[in-house]
Amino acid sequence: MNFAQKVYALAAEIPEGRITTYKIIAEKLNCGAYRAVGSALNKNPYKTVPCHRVVNSDGGIGGFARGTANKIKMLRKEGIKIKNRKIENFEEVLFRF
Repeated sequence: MNFAQKVYALAAEIPEGRITTYKIIAEKLNCGAYRAVGSALNKNPYKTVPCHRVVNSDGGIGGFARGTANKIKMLRKEGIKIKNRKIENFEEVLFRF
């Protein structure tokens, strides 16, 4: 399994209504390559991998291949509260592996 596939496998574990961070995924993979995690998620070919549930460590929304507005819309649909492009209840909805 290559790096990107490991990232997708972890992202697939994030439950609906929860988020995790690029950093948490990188640490779970025993590396500090947070940007590489984001890059892999940006190229996510699987519709079943909820890459929209991965955000910045400071609660910021982060990027999304289909646009930040779509990411925000998808997160809100799952009950995530967002204000000024940041997760409001970050610690409450944070998922750790």
